[in-house]
Amino acid sequence: MPASAEARARMVERQLARRGIVDPAVLAAMREVPREEFVPAGQREFAYEDTPLSIEAGQTISQPYIVARMIEAAGLAAGDRVLEVGAGSGYAAAVMSRIAAQVHAIERHEELTSLARERLRRLGYGNVTLRTGDGTLGWADAAPFDAILSAAAGPAIPQALKEQLDIGGRLVMPVGSQRNQRLVKVTRRDARHFEEEDLGGVLFVPLIGEQGWKTDERGTKGATAAPERAVPKLIAAAAEPLPDPEDPGFGAAFDRFAEARVVLLGEASHGTSEFYRARAAITRRLIERHGFSIIALEADWPDAASLDRHVRHKPPAGDTERPFARFPTWMWRNAEVEAFTTWLRGWNAACPPEARAGIYGLDLYSLSASIRAVLDYLDRVDPEAAAVARERYGCLTPWANEPQAYGRMALSGGYARCETAVVETLTALLGRQLDYGARDGEAFLDATANARLVRDAEAYYRAMYYGSAESWNLRDTHMFETLAAVLEARGPASKAVVWAHNSHIGDASATEMGNGRGQLNIGQLCRGRFGHGAALVGFGTHAGTVACATDWDGPLEIKPVCPSLPESFERLAHDSGAARFLLDLGDGGSEVRERLLAPRLERFIGVIYRPETERWSHYVECSLPRQFDAWVWFDETRAVTPLPTRRTEGPAETWPSGL
Repeated sequence: MPASAEARARMVERQLARRGIVDPAVLAAMREVPREEFVPAGQREFAYEDTPLSIEAGQTISQPYIVARMIEAAGLAAGDRVLEVGAGSGYAAAVMSRIAAQVHAIERHEELTSLARERLRRLGYGNVTLRTGDGTLGWADAAPFDAILSAAAGPAIPQALKEQLDIGGRLVMPVGSQRNQRLVKVTRRDARHFEEEDLGGVLFVPLIGEQGWKTDERGTKGATAAPERAVPKLIAAAAEPLPDPEDPGFGAAFDRFAEARVVLLGEASHGTSEFYRARAAITRRLIERHGFSIIALEADWPDAASLDRHVRHKPPAGDTERPFARFPTWMWRNAEVEAFTTWLRGWNAACPPEARAGIYGLDLYSLSASIRAVLDYLDRVDPEAAAVARERYGCLTPWANEPQAYGRMALSGGYARCETAVVETLTALLGRQLDYGARDGEAFLDATANARLVRDAEAYYRAMYYGSAESWNLRDTHMFETLAAVLEARGPASKAVVWAHNSHIGDASATEMGNGRGQLNIGQLCRGRFGHGAALVGFGTHAGTVACATDWDGPLEIKPVCPSLPESFERLAHDSGAARFLLDLGDGGSEVRERLLAPRLERFIGVIYRPETERWSHYVECSLPRQFDAWVWFDETRAVTPLPTRRTEGPAETWPSGL
């Protein structure tokens, strides 16, 4: 089987069938049509990723799952005549052509119409007819249609499209404001009656035309929005200038979040000095003035525990393994983090032990270290329980240093028993909380956190082979539950600061991640648990340098950051002319907030940075004010300063995610 056919088969199984797409005709069509032929050459390597992709004319090709979901909802059958509004690259029309008798597709951009027509001709999809025009008016000459699908969102369903449905015909399209859309299915019951069904929340580009939005600016129905150039001026007027992060005034600007239970501080990359120094300054202020005592990192629990012992003046652990010695070493082993931990150790020296601020890891990749930590703890407090745990963990032991191999093997039923074993170990540990916790509450917290990590890591590495959304959700749910456990252990008055990537701390439901890919994250979960007691602060930059790698487990590189794209939030901030500022997004009535609500591109650089594919691999559509409560801007930034380290050999436990 050719590689592209294998990729399509995996996509259909993991992204479609396992998410509930059951129509055999839809699955067969998605398995047949080569998506890589409908995207620009530079994006073909991403053709079967679980994500939308950019195409020509500044437009996008929808996520495979969304294409399949809409076609299945429309109930296409052999012999149907179909109208597609927003043909784009021609991919969805090609998929529908494998099911229906005839597909008519309208596209607003002549460039896309020409490209799609040529692709479809070359690939032999002869039952698709395309034209350039206003999709909101439909295609009256070819009506009536058995099904109509729109790949763009309108403020309401255009009357012209409803009238062009045959009796019994189905129309599927996103409807609503530019920031709050629902996928709607309309069925025509007779000449005058239509039945509507809500299929759930989505996020699509606007449907422009006579019976849709009036301009390409994603504003209010019927109104011509203010010119794009006005938005940077609004940002400049609303932005609060910030001094250098080392200036005490920098942290003081964040006193507004003093009453929050959790303050989540993001970063737009894992290798930018200003983001680390800014988080350090904000955290210092929250600790010194407002009683915060928990610093929770997007880092593995055992590694962060080494920092915690250092800053809280506790004796080192018995093992000799250095923390943060695996790829990407620079993410936490850098001069900026070292400066913060040096300050924190000094601050804690003047505090009683019970009041000292601690550092905790939220991530779940340290499988082998966490197994060892649980067993070491039980060896000390309950040797008999340690023997039982050792037996249970024996299932995972052969894979502890290569967990991705376990994930592959776990696809067969022979390794399912590991799930039960790790759950039983955690359950048994929690069942002895009164006994173990009474002896040493800190040690018990450490042991249960590691046992929880082993349980969730086992599930994560299995889920990794079933689709990115499931594994991502397991990871972020684990991080949230670990944070909640630390807050509970530190007492009802405890308050935490979280350091993690923007993709984790910004509310995923306001992004393409949540609306298009079904992903959630810590920020979304914290808002659900703590409401206004969670403050989500994002960070951004226009250009500069960044510490990163080109490939996973590759060498550290210092790369220039490309100037932000014209259609991005970052470019609006850059065009404001302000070098460094805080933008409070919490004022529901502010004009700048209203103008930034419409989804547009936002940049995400993780451990991996590939400038040559930046638009497709590092930008995601988001609604900034719904994603964050505030945004911190540094127009030009520089890379973190890595500390010398000796790399630990063996597979990276943070494989395969780049964030």
